Amino acid sequence: MGFNPRPLSEARPMRPRLGLDFGTTNSVAALRHPDGRVEVLRHPTGEVFRSVLSFWRGAGGRPLHAAGPAAIAAYLEEPFENRLIMSMKSYLAQASFTETRILGRGYDLPALISLFLREWLAPFRAHLDEAEVIVGRPVRFVGERADDALGEARLRAALAQAGLHDVTLALEPAGAGQLFARDLDGPATVLVADFGGGTSDFSVLRFAPHEGRVTALGQSGVGIAGDALDFRIIDHVVSPHLGKGGTYRVMGGNPLPVPPAWYLAFARWNQLSLMRAPRTLRDIREVAATAEEPDALHRLLRFLEEEAGYALYRAVSGVKAALSGAEEARLQFHEAGLHLDAPITRAEFEGWIAPELARIGAAVDAALVDAGIGAEDVDRVFLTGGTSLVPAVRAIFTERFGAARVVAGGAFVSVAEGLALMEPVGKAASLAYSPAADSRLR
Repeated sequence: MGFNPRPLSEARPMRPRLGLDFGTTNSVAALRHPDGRVEVLRHPTGEVFRSVLSFWRGAGGRPLHAAGPAAIAAYLEEPFENRLIMSMKSYLAQASFTETRILGRGYDLPALISLFLREWLAPFRAHLDEAEVIVGRPVRFVGERADDALGEARLRAALAQAGLHDVTLALEPAGAGQLFARDLDGPATVLVADFGGGTSDFSVLRFAPHEGRVTALGQSGVGIAGDALDFRIIDHVVSPHLGKGGTYRVMGGNPLPVPPAWYLAFARWNQLSLMRAPRTLRDIREVAATAEEPDALHRLLRFLEEEAGYALYRAVSGVKAALSGAEEARLQFHEAGLHLDAPITRAEFEGWIAPELARIGAAVDAALVDAGIGAEDVDRVFLTGGTSLVPAVRAIFTERFGAARVVAGGAFVSVAEGLALMEPVGKAASLAYSPAADSRLR
């Protein structure tokens, strides 16, 4: 199934088109004007809008909320009284998530995401009323048991609740590929790799730019990306200081391991806020009472109660970025009674993320198999998204295709810009998801 991007030089006036990249970490909107010019729509705080929500009580106990930079500012001002929700997109395909209670009110996932969408898109309402809207979706949603049909249905429900009823969904790597194709001077087979916060998506596209035609040859995706790499840093460097690997006793019996499930949740941004549930906090207190190292669990409790998650997110993201340009970096964190100044080498980090690298490599190979071609048949490889800057991730592609064929660009805005350039085919997704390619990754 293909899509038809008419040449930007075409004289026929075009309706404005809005490309929306709702991301796990950041969200970006781009507008293609009738003259073919593409503009990234900026909030006063910048073009990249953080995909977070915060909730707190205002005057008289009235519940209030904010999104993006305003949500972060509200959280930093009163972290004890604020509920910060991160990585909402990671829950879309998780049937186990039904609702969460915030300030005494229940929210299902489409309701939460629609609140975010309304705040994010409010300054662009005039464009929404007049433009065609194309919204990106991953090839495969996040999660070991991800239900992709559920993920798409929830995304559509959230869009509808935010007032976006007539939209086209398109695969995110196809959007990035559409942007890359503008620089092609002849037919080419291109592998597009789009790395987000929660998913890594790959599409093999055949571009015939002089004919204004693009054909999707194959695609695959895997529900791991930047957040999964953060998980490894937290799991190896942070969690051991908060009781991971410790023991406790029940009624003076044999030592039992401190529940590992706490640390699996703690190291995932989308689950961290849920650990503030009263039952979880009570369980941690009970285990701490007979733990071999109670101080470590008390630090975990304080971290959760003081909502220090965003500060940790910034520290971990910073050290991950630093390791892309240096052989060693230091994870420095001094919040909520937890004091860390830990050196991390790039070699250590690459060892920790080896399972993720293997799965990404398998997904790249699956995209080629789905397309029915070999690595030698790919003319160009386009990498986009923050995780593409990690040297070990880039090496997956240079080893398969050679450095000369691999280029990177538009780490945060290329998907939105490319979505705005797409020509919808009816109201179906511009490039179809391939269950066959996905099944080879399980």
